[in-house]
Amino acid sequence: MKTTSIRELKHDTKKVLAIVEAGETVEITRYNQPVAILSPVTKPPVKRPDFAARLKEIYGDMVLPTTGTEIISELRGER
Repeated sequence: MKTTSIRELKHDTKKVLAIVEAGETVEITRYNQPVAILSPVTKPPVKRPDFAARLKEIYGDMVLPTTGTEIISELRGER
């Protein structure tokens, strides 16, 4: 486990986070006393739904005659 001070964390956050992203755990100290531990995330990121595939499944290759922007413009009276 690597150790760094709060001062170094403030001034070189990018370097410390690069160490953590590489899989290393970093102990944060204040006056040589440990106050926190930074460790890499262990769970996988959340998988987001594939909205494009869902729309393709629902509507297929159907093309609408007007876009949503055109419909809103007409409702606002901008045309």
